[in-house]
Amino acid sequence: MDNISHHAVIRYLGLNGLTPKEIHEDMVVTLGEDAPSYSMVKKWAAEFKHGRKSLKDDSRSGRPVTDTTQETIAKIHDIIMADRQVTERYIATELGISQERVHAVIHNELQMSNVSARWVPKLHGPDLKRTRLNMSRENLAIF
Repeated sequence: MDNISHHAVIRYLGLNGLTPKEIHEDMVVTLGEDAPSYSMVKKWAAEFKHGRKSLKDDSRSGRPVTDTTQETIAKIHDIIMADRQVTERYIATELGISQERVHAVIHNELQMSNVSARWVPKLHGPDLKRTRLNMSRENLAIF
């Protein structure tokens, strides 16, 4: 169960006149390990008692969570393809993102690794394998 579902149950049971302790006990019996803590039930029961209507958590201050966009992945890929010896630090500076994010994109999204100071794909796909096979056959025919 997600937090919004938990909040809905707490609100419903609170409207039925149950105390936070009774709500928590009921949720533990029903949900087991997935039940929220007593302090969380108590907090949300008080919020609803004081007139809160929303089931969603309030937004928090601080750095927003950012997902890596396809645009960022494409930019990193373009930079690497233009210069295979480019560093993660350079890419991070160029795009204005963290070096850790650049590292994660290169290794997890683009599936590349740094070999002999050059970025190369970790795994060869079927099309790349076929291209390499054809090139090898052509080179053998020439020699």
